[in-house]
Amino acid sequence: MPQQTNQQLAEELISALALQHQPLAISFTQEPVPGVEQFAEAMPAPTEDGRSGRVPAGCVFWMKAAERTFSTVAEDHGNCSVGSVTHGFKTLEEVGNLSDVGALVGSGWVAPEMFPQIPVVTERFRYVTYGPLKDSPRLPDVVFLRINAKQAMTLSDAIPGLRFEGKPQCHIVAIAKEQEMVAVSVGCMLSRVRTGLPNSEMTCAIPGSRLAEVTQMIKTTAVIDGAVANYASEDSRRFRV
Repeated sequence: MPQQTNQQLAEELISALALQHQPLAISFTQEPVPGVEQFAEAMPAPTEDGRSGRVPAGCVFWMKAAERTFSTVAEDHGNCSVGSVTHGFKTLEEVGNLSDVGALVGSGWVAPEMFPQIPVVTERFRYVTYGPLKDSPRLPDVVFLRINAKQAMTLSDAIPGLRFEGKPQCHIVAIAKEQEMVAVSVGCMLSRVRTGLPNSEMTCAIPGSRLAEVTQMIKTTAVIDGAVANYASEDSRRFRV
């Protein structure tokens, strides 16, 4: 009963971390997930070098998936070359001469020698499906959270070896899927502008294979944090006028 399990784990994550947003399920497949509709918003006219997509960047699908489940293909992600590489849709060689990569390198935001070090999904999957974890009929490859600083604190206490990452924000999806490690991203300016992610938020990617284990670790730490918070609050009463 995967969906019932996913719904329970989603509820436990929301409760333990006091999440303001639904945990998301991200699944990479070679065949469409049965019963899931294709994301079908219109594509804008392509740039001179041929870039276009259903959204400005694949990270925008995180925001769209909060309310519904849908499936995407490589072309849907095509406006952002960086995201296309991290998700395994394109290689560095295929995007190296495109205008968005040129703009990022030209601004000094990223150096060319950094690109080979960015984690990527190694297999070229045909579909990536996004949606609320509670609605997922299968164990996803990655569970994705939008978090604040306090929630990141709890995650840091709960998970030994938790990785904190920077730009590009989307590569934490590849870290979770390929390396089975939990990773938090402080975000990147490219993604923050395109998604509208608030300044107060970060993101976290959890390997689906470790979801139950990680959820239990978070729950245990949240109880400890609650006990410490109560102690600190009570102890602070001595200093109140």
